[in-house]
Amino acid sequence: MPLIYAAQTTVQRGPRQMSQRAKAVQDPRALALTLIAGVERDRRSLADLEAEAPYKDAQPEVRARAGRLARQTLRLSSRADAALGPFLARPPRPEIRDILRLAATELMVDGSAPHGVVSEAVTLAKKRHPRSSGMVNAVLRKLAADGRDGWDKAPPKRLPGWLRGRLSSAYGNARVAKMEAVFETTPPVDVTPRGPDAALPEGESLPTGSLRLATPGRISALPGYDDGAWWVQDAAAALPARLLDAQPGERVLDLCAAPGGKTLQLAATGASVTALDVSDQRLGRLRDNLARTGLAAEIVVADATAWQPEAGFDAILLDAPCSATGTIRRHPDLPYIKSAAQVRELAALQTTLLERAAEMLRPGGRLVVCTCSLLPQEGEDLAVPASLVPDPEAMDRVPGLDPSWAARPGALRITPENWAERGGIDGFWIAAYRKPGGA
Repeated sequence: MPLIYAAQTTVQRGPRQMSQRAKAVQDPRALALTLIAGVERDRRSLADLEAEAPYKDAQPEVRARAGRLARQTLRLSSRADAALGPFLARPPRPEIRDILRLAATELMVDGSAPHGVVSEAVTLAKKRHPRSSGMVNAVLRKLAADGRDGWDKAPPKRLPGWLRGRLSSAYGNARVAKMEAVFETTPPVDVTPRGPDAALPEGESLPTGSLRLATPGRISALPGYDDGAWWVQDAAAALPARLLDAQPGERVLDLCAAPGGKTLQLAATGASVTALDVSDQRLGRLRDNLARTGLAAEIVVADATAWQPEAGFDAILLDAPCSATGTIRRHPDLPYIKSAAQVRELAALQTTLLERAAEMLRPGGRLVVCTCSLLPQEGEDLAVPASLVPDPEAMDRVPGLDPSWAARPGALRITPENWAERGGIDGFWIAAYRKPGGA
């Protein structure tokens, strides 16, 4: 009898264990904590973490909420710490600290019902460190009752010292503080219309031609998405292709093309576009968007530093790999995973790519180089090949450019606190050049 009972018990525990694992994958808070730990302690990017289990195995709505919670918590971690601090007798364990931070952002930002947030946080604490669950319960109840003032008065999260020092040298402390305030905000969603007659969702028409959505919701459910009438692209990221001003029939190269928003812009002009990137996986989204929009481009998977075209191009857009420090509001994991050493390596690669782009440009051709970086090392200070000259006339091709963005002839410096009254904008360095000669 005992043997039979033991066998039955073994049979019953397998499905129960699988059910518990499946339940964990469907818990957005637990999934968000996995992402947060991967960023903070393993120094891995959210993009990499979201491409793996357990995140990729969850249902779409669970993934969406988990990703939002993780980004929100990373963005506001120092504000959460400031609000929680008066109610903590000592610093909590890292995994419990993450639970408290996540719950604090739900309470203070989402306005979620305190009893539900506290209950879920206690449940998560019991699974990770049961002896901390009572403390979690007590602290969050106090926070819900008396924590608003501490939250509101907390200063914005400071950037890492290596980055803040460099930005302060370039822009001054006051301007960097404004950037840090923007980095705490949830960024709006901008889209690029395919053309003047495109069916668009409701939103604000921005001066440079982008549309800032009023209530994004599920992107794929918005009017015009299935018809390929637009694609998601920050207003700043849409400017390089507009400055390049590709014309029908021109041979145009989008160098380092993934994820492909600029390729779509170039293809929509009627130009013959080649989109090149070293990562076949990252080009997957471009392939999907080309199919959705019905636009055409030749996709080449190759190393841009070694690839040789059959002939020179009329126009080239180089969106060079960079530290992406201008997009921290969209990618709050970046301060955790970037370093000064990486920036030096990237700046060297950018110089090499710019030299290669100049070689692939025909005489008389146009080139626009951009980086979504705030660091002069990846923008203003980049060495420009002697074969290129600035193209100030490129600025006349795009209406609505803010005069304060003008950095020098043919170049723009955009920083995140620009358009603050509209919700900000990604930071970019954009420079336009011509190659003398030609017919």
